[in-house]
Amino acid sequence: MYCDTTAGSELSRFYEIRSETVIKNLQRRNMDGYFVSTQQDALGLVLTLIPPDAVVGRGDSVTLNRIGVIPELLKRNENKIINPVQANAEGHHPPREERQKLQREALLSDVFLTGTNAVTLDGRLVNIDGAGNRVAAMIFGPKKVIVIAGGNKIVTDVDEALHKIHNVVSPVNSLRHYMKHKQVEAIERPCIKLGKCVDCFHEWRVCRNTVIIDGCQPPEKGRISVILVGEELGI
Repeated sequence: MYCDTTAGSELSRFYEIRSETVIKNLQRRNMDGYFVSTQQDALGLVLTLIPPDAVVGRGDSVTLNRIGVIPELLKRNENKIINPVQANAEGHHPPREERQKLQREALLSDVFLTGTNAVTLDGRLVNIDGAGNRVAAMIFGPKKVIVIAGGNKIVTDVDEALHKIHNVVSPVNSLRHYMKHKQVEAIERPCIKLGKCVDCFHEWRVCRNTVIIDGCQPPEKGRISVILVGEELGI
């Protein structure tokens, strides 16, 4: 039946078209790229890329939570999981010292799972972190990095990526940490109060570490795999 009340199929096709360009440029930068249509397909692909007995670490990522990678790995029961952001029933993350200990352990994992704030059409991964553990693991440490990104994370260039991260991703992420993880300091950030980035000097500023990954050197070719999904995922 004809229906013109949503644009889901059109968006999925648009994300696929853009992903073709991204994947070509990821490969030019010694990274692997994949496109899958749905988050369920993404979950299946991730599981095939993680060998049995590999130690798996993870970064904080709404996308990872959405596709349910960690519960599936636990169900599979073939891997040790290092999860610094495992929330309890009330939504609280582990205490800071315990969380930092797990974050350091994740830097030496065999496989590191994460999302990305943005990926450019020319194949760059653009991320901004508060503590920096996520971007640190993406750059160096884990033997393999698997990045999962919805088609909404694809941007034209680095300038668009940074503008979107500062003015949308960081404020929304701050609200997430306040509303879902009870981090009371997050609500005081100026970007939440003003609805835009003011390049603040706030004590709890979340934009502390900006990293643009241009690819891998030849000896690490294929260390980073990027799975692009034809759906909107994450922030």
